[in-house]
Amino acid sequence: MQNPWWHSAVVYQIYPRSFADADGDGMGDLRGVIDHLDHIAGLGVDVIWLSPVYPSPQDDNGYDISDYQGIDPVFGDLADFDELLAGVHARGMKLIMDLVVNHSSDEHPWFAESRSSKDNPKRDWYWWRPAREGMQPGAPGAEPTNWGAAFGGPAWEYDPATGEYYLHLFSRKQPDLNWENPQVRAAVHAMMNWWLDRGVDGFRMDVINYISKDTALPDGPVRPGVAYGDGSASYMNGPRIHEFLHEMHTRVFAGRGQLLTVGEMPGVTIDEATLFTDPARAEVDMVFQFDHVWVDRGADPWLLQPLQLTKLKAILGRWQTGLAGSGWNSLYWNNHDQPRVVSRFGDDSPRYRERSAKMLGAVLHLHRGTPYVYQGEELGMTNAPFASIADFRDIEALGQYAQAVEQEGRSPEDVLTVLRARGRDNARTPMQWDASPHAGFTTGTPWLAVNPNYPQINAVAAVKDEDSVYHFYRRLIELRHEEPAVVYGDFRMLLPHDERLYAFTRTHEATTLLVIGNFSGETVRAEIDDAAAWESAELLLTNAAAPRGLVLEPWQAVVYRRVRP
Repeated sequence: MQNPWWHSAVVYQIYPRSFADADGDGMGDLRGVIDHLDHIAGLGVDVIWLSPVYPSPQDDNGYDISDYQGIDPVFGDLADFDELLAGVHARGMKLIMDLVVNHSSDEHPWFAESRSSKDNPKRDWYWWRPAREGMQPGAPGAEPTNWGAAFGGPAWEYDPATGEYYLHLFSRKQPDLNWENPQVRAAVHAMMNWWLDRGVDGFRMDVINYISKDTALPDGPVRPGVAYGDGSASYMNGPRIHEFLHEMHTRVFAGRGQLLTVGEMPGVTIDEATLFTDPARAEVDMVFQFDHVWVDRGADPWLLQPLQLTKLKAILGRWQTGLAGSGWNSLYWNNHDQPRVVSRFGDDSPRYRERSAKMLGAVLHLHRGTPYVYQGEELGMTNAPFASIADFRDIEALGQYAQAVEQEGRSPEDVLTVLRARGRDNARTPMQWDASPHAGFTTGTPWLAVNPNYPQINAVAAVKDEDSVYHFYRRLIELRHEEPAVVYGDFRMLLPHDERLYAFTRTHEATTLLVIGNFSGETVRAEIDDAAAWESAELLLTNAAAPRGLVLEPWQAVVYRRVRP
C-alpha cells in the first residue's frame, strides 16, 4: 500500500485577517494572500490551511459562521477565493479550509429559525433546555447545568422569546449544533461536499471532538476559586464521536483521493488518537493534540510556570511512541490560538531570538509527523508588548479577564501577566512584511497593533539574509522532502532526564539521524552513547558553528546523519 502524500508534507497556516491587507481597511483579505503566495511557496511547503473567511459577525474572528457557503465581504468574494485556489494549485500546493461545525453563529439562518419558536422544525438543530427545575428562567443560577464557557461566563444563554436556554461552549454568539439530529449532519456533509467540488483539498476541523455530547448534559465538577463547573467529560470525545466522524468520511471524503483532514481535539488521549487516525477506521488523517502546549500550565490557570524540558520531552515522546504502529502525528508549536513559541519556549532577546527560533524549528520538524508552520513563525516573530487589557482584541482574553477579575477576585496585574505570556492575540498581531509603516501589512489602521519590533523582524529582511530563520525553515522543509528517515524513521528519545538538551534519533533502513537541541542559554555537552562516532558523522544542519565533541552553544541545534555500509 502506498504511503499517503501528506506523510512528507508541510502545512502553512494563514490567519487571513492578520496576513496582508490589500485594500487599506486595516483587515487582511484574500487579495492580500494572493499577493504573497510566492513568499509561502518559497518555503517549499505543500499545503496552505486557511483560517475562516466565511460570512461572520466576527464575534470570534470568523469562528462564528453565519453562512458556510460564502466569503465575508471583509475578505473579498467567491471570485477572489477561486483566484486564490487557482494560484495555490498553480504553485504545486494544496489548500485546506477551516471547518467550524461544533457551533455556528447565532446569526446563521439555521439558528434564527431554531430560536423562533419551540415547535420550529429546526428547534432540535441546537441544544435547547428549560431552566433548572424549581428556578425562575433567566434568574442567576437557573441555567440547565453549571458548565462554564471557554470565553468566560456560563455555557448557557437565556432566550426570553421561548423561555429556554441554548448551549454555547464558547461565545454566547456561537450556539452549539446538535449532531444527534441527522438533518444537521446531512446539512454539514452537503456543505463540505460543495467546497470539495469547488476544488479545495480538505479541512482542518475546529474542536471536532466536541460534536458528540452526553445527551443527559450533567453538571460538572467545580474547582476551588472557579465560578463554573467543568462539563468537558460530557463533550470531549463524546459517546458517538467515532460514529459521526466515520459517517462524515463515508459521505464526504471516500473515493475523492488526495485530501487532507486534521481534527483539532482538545483533551484527546493517545489511545483515542490512535483510533481517530487509524486508516482502517476511516475517520481523520491526523489530530491536533494539546498536551505539549499545556505543559507549562498548572492547576491554577492564572499562575505562570516555566517550561520543564523533561515534561515536554515525556509528552512528545509518548505521542511519538503511541502513534508509531498506526495513526499519524501532527507537529506544531504555533497557531492562531497559541503564543509565539520563540517567546514561550525559546529566548526572544535580540542576542538569541533567531538562534532559538531555528532550534525550536529543527526539534519539531524532525519528529515523526506532519509539521505545521504558522504565519510569521518562519520569521521568528515574537509575543507582543501589551500594556493593558485595552490593547487586547481577543474575545477569550477579554472574557476570561472579566471573569477572573470581577467574579473570582483575581488581581488585574496577575491576570494581565498571564495574558501577556499566553494570550491568543500574541499570534494575531499582523504579519511583518517589511520595515515600512505598519510593517507593510496595511496602508490603513490595523485592526490589532503591529508588534513594534517589525523594523528588525520582517519578511523582506529575512528573505535577503541567507542565515535567517526563513531560510533555515526552508532547509528543514527541503530535508523532509529529500531524506526518508525524517518522514519514516523510528523515533528514539535520548537523554530523557536532561533539563537542557532535547535529543533523539530517527532511523530508517540504513540511515540514522541524530537531532539535538539546546534549550538553554548555557554551553552544554551531549553525553550520549556512541558520542565519538557521532562527532565524526555528517553534519546535515546546524544554526551555529559546527560543534566540537558534541558541545552545543546556547540554543544551538545540530542534525547529524550516519549511513550503515
